[in-house]
Amino acid sequence: MNLNVAVIKGDGVGPEMMKPALKALKEVCSLYGHKLNLQQVVASGEAIEAFYNPMPEDSLSVCRKASAVIFGNTGLSKYRNLSLEKRPEYALMRLRRELEVTTNIRPVRLYEGLSELSPLKERITSRGLDFVFVRDIAGGVLCSEKVTSQGLHGREAYEYEYYNEQIVRNTAKIAFDLAQKRKKTVVSLDKSNVLESSRLWRKTIQETGNRYQQISLNHCYIDTAAMKIMESPWSFDVIVTSNLFGDIISDEGTQMTGAAGLYASAELAKDGRGIYTPNQLHHPDESIIGKQIVNPIGMIGAAALMLRFTFGLEKEACTLEKAVEKTLSDGYSTKDIWLTGRILVSTDEMGEEVVKNIRGGFVK
Repeated sequence: MNLNVAVIKGDGVGPEMMKPALKALKEVCSLYGHKLNLQQVVASGEAIEAFYNPMPEDSLSVCRKASAVIFGNTGLSKYRNLSLEKRPEYALMRLRRELEVTTNIRPVRLYEGLSELSPLKERITSRGLDFVFVRDIAGGVLCSEKVTSQGLHGREAYEYEYYNEQIVRNTAKIAFDLAQKRKKTVVSLDKSNVLESSRLWRKTIQETGNRYQQISLNHCYIDTAAMKIMESPWSFDVIVTSNLFGDIISDEGTQMTGAAGLYASAELAKDGRGIYTPNQLHHPDESIIGKQIVNPIGMIGAAALMLRFTFGLEKEACTLEKAVEKTLSDGYSTKDIWLTGRILVSTDEMGEEVVKNIRGGFVK
């Protein structure tokens, strides 16, 4: 298969994360006989410095023609005072609109040997933690028109929690299709006891679920779920929810592992194209830039999600994920996940261990 991929290495630690991820991706494609066509795209901070524009039209054109875009870290503090359309993050926002992505997928699991990093007690982590968030990113207040005005009591501001049936169905279908390949259970989160938008959400999710007779569907209020997911994380598998609720609870879920840098994110369009990023897309620690400290596993995981969701290459995605799993179980760690007794390595060295496990035939 020919895999046409646009690459935006990103700002700050982005290039350091991207290098081992692409090396691992190339190794998997070589192993299975695929032709990987990578096209480097100038965007975000690099494009601001060169063109005063975070997403030039030439770069956008390359991304439109690609089957997928793999995107590194974006956003630096030195650009914070610029208007939104001039900041690095705008490149991703523009790309989302152009590719018409509808749904975000974030898998979270607790890796063997790293449960000590979790803020949860051992009696909870010992029962396992392996779920995936499926979040709408096309509707809700985060995509709403921003309204500011002067009112009776002074300045006022608001957004609209807007949903329609089609927006909900797009994300619901992805959630149920994913559940068929996992434990065949879906939990949908909403606030239908007080929000009309959530009542529409729940009704549409239920209608979609009725077409998946083999899938068990349950509904849960978002505030209840925020407690239950910490109390009994093993009871969750596929979690589907709206934009704002998903933005918050997916970060809660990742932090439950204590190792946010290990996870990846996929943003999918209805035509199968996607934007693939590390879960920690806006890396908060700029002091580590250029020091070979950042963990590349989230970026490598993004490459695996790309193989699975855009190209339908499940075996190849599993090979990459199992290579990561073996690397971590062998004790290799970057600084952010290091524990006594583990082997401290650099960003590139961590990537090399993943490549060795692919090349050595441990996971084919």
